[in-house]
Formats: sequence, structure tokens, C-alpha cells
Amino acid sequence: MRTQRKSKKTREQLLHELRNAYEGGASIRKLAASVGRSYGSVHSMLLESGTTMRSRGGPNHRARPARA
Repeated sequence: MRTQRKSKKTREQLLHELRNAYEGGASIRKLAASVGRSYGSVHSMLLESGTTMRSRGGPNHRARPARA
């Protein structure tokens, strides 16, 4: 069962909320889970809203050791 398409105002509100949460430190995966959308759709919405994206990796991101 598909959900109904949201109105433009509601979409604009969602874009604003996602941007604020992401810029506040939330991960895209966490945002996707909270709004019931895919990672890709949340990523697209963040770009659409003009969000400056962080580099890849999270708090567990470490440099790989050099190979000998």
C-alpha cells in the first residue's frame, strides 16, 4: 500500500527538518529510518535542500594501516 504524496508545503518542511537534523550531526541512515524513506531518497532531499554534505565515514572511521 502506497502512502499518499505529500503537499509541497509538507515536503518543504521535511526538507528543512532533514537539513537541520543532518547539520546537527544526525547520519543519513538515522534520518532515513526516522522518516521511513530510503537512504538514497534522504540523500537526494538533503542535496535538494542545499545541505553541505559531510565527508564519508563516521565516528568509527579510521585510516587503514599501510601495507608492507
